[in-house]
Amino acid sequence: MTKHISICIVTFQPDLESLATTLSSLHAALQRLNDFHCSVLLVDNSPVDTLRPWLDHHFPDFEIRLLAGHGNLGFGRGNNLAIPMVGDVHLVLNPDVELSRDALAASVAFLANNSGCGLVTPLSYSPSGERQYLCKRFPSLLDLVLRGFAPGWLRAAFAGRLSSYEMREMETDRVFWNPPIVSGCFMLMRGDIFRRMGGFDPDYFLYFEDFDFSLRAAQFADIAFVPTVHIVHGGGNAAKKGFWHIRVFARSARTFYAKWGLKVI
Repeated sequence: MTKHISICIVTFQPDLESLATTLSSLHAALQRLNDFHCSVLLVDNSPVDTLRPWLDHHFPDFEIRLLAGHGNLGFGRGNNLAIPMVGDVHLVLNPDVELSRDALAASVAFLANNSGCGLVTPLSYSPSGERQYLCKRFPSLLDLVLRGFAPGWLRAAFAGRLSSYEMREMETDRVFWNPPIVSGCFMLMRGDIFRRMGGFDPDYFLYFEDFDFSLRAAQFADIAFVPTVHIVHGGGNAAKKGFWHIRVFARSARTFYAKWGLKVI
């Protein structure tokens, strides 16, 4: 029986070179899936639609549905536009992620072999080859300030605390079950989980929507860090993106703590 995998990518004024890498790696990874029908939705929150001719030129053989011209809905609401097309398996994917060729096959196989698992998070590296820690413990306000805004010398003084927050004890040769929070850059899940949850909480415009989603998803199924699923991720670090991002980050943090409870230290 043919199954359906859906993929949603939300962009805003994307770096086209990075997006091309994402789409090329996605296309290659999809070729490793047997007995799966694929639907790809690209939601462009940019103010002007420029992606259709670019897609037609660079990816003529890759069937991608493009939604554009609706304005900047934010990350969560943009992803929620995919709810009507969500398949048996659904992937939330950032436009700055490069998938290994076996990433989707390994993820789907893990779900098939672990009926209690509803969401898979991968082993991630930066483009320079440094390991990224996509799993987190519930953040205190101090953790967020140290990690995002403190100078290097102060972060070094709290290295042990930040290491614990980022769950750096997780090894790369074994599955780790139920990390409290996982990154939204790559979330492969059972489609019924996404539908039952109604997608992401629309109260978050940007940042913390994946924190909230992780905590809610854990109420429905197990979450697994699966290190045989490899990606390269180029994003992160709101503090270095300017005042607008810092302001939105702070607003989303307030929304998150109002919903889940404030942890100061």
